[in-house]
Amino acid sequence: MKPLAIQVYTLRDAMQNGNHLPILQELADIGYKGIEGHGFGMSFVEFRKAVEDMGMTVSSYFGELPTPETVNQFIDNAKDLGVSDTVVGFGTREYKTVEAIKETAKKVNAVASTIRAAGLTFNLHNHYWEFEIVDGRLAIEWMLDECPEVTLELDTYWATNFAANKAADFVTKFRDKVKLMHVKDGPMVRDEPMTAAGAGKVDIAEAIHAGDPNWLILEMDFCATDMMEAVKESYRYLVGNGLAAGNKAV
Repeated sequence: MKPLAIQVYTLRDAMQNGNHLPILQELADIGYKGIEGHGFGMSFVEFRKAVEDMGMTVSSYFGELPTPETVNQFIDNAKDLGVSDTVVGFGTREYKTVEAIKETAKKVNAVASTIRAAGLTFNLHNHYWEFEIVDGRLAIEWMLDECPEVTLELDTYWATNFAANKAADFVTKFRDKVKLMHVKDGPMVRDEPMTAAGAGKVDIAEAIHAGDPNWLILEMDFCATDMMEAVKESYRYLVGNGLAAGNKAV
């Protein structure tokens, strides 16, 4: 079983107004092994210490795409967090056409070798638009062809593109590329709220079993129910069904 982390974006509303440390402690109390994120007025070193003092680990560094001029700072940020996996993501414009994808790939390739040489993975996080068809292929497939050194933080919900695809099929096809997995579930209907893992229509178990990621990372962009309750329910489902490893038994 792979270790289970959570992306702090999931609880961004609850963490406002300086409430981040109690929320992080609650996540530790639930049993989450890792945290994907940083910030809240703390330096990268301070954030790492806070997380580790609670018995967790920073799983990965999700940052903005660096340039050749800022790539060393990107690497230093990851090292300050104590991670080996880094992540960036893009909007719809960067994947709209094959030409746009190739232009984006040039920016990625300008820093990918430097990041990899530092002993880090360099992962692309997907949304639904990377899994739309562009000139006969999935947009993400064009990008992977253009960027051979990058790997993936595969988001199980967005990869379905609202039931147009099956997440497990892509994980199977690109198993060696999927270094991180965002575990996300929902109704697969555009603009409807997401659900706790296991409560939606994504075959989470099939997607997890198809891959070999370093971390499983829960994320919900928004949810119809109380977010913390959904976070707890997700932990119970994933750990209780032997799909992920937590710090506490269910």
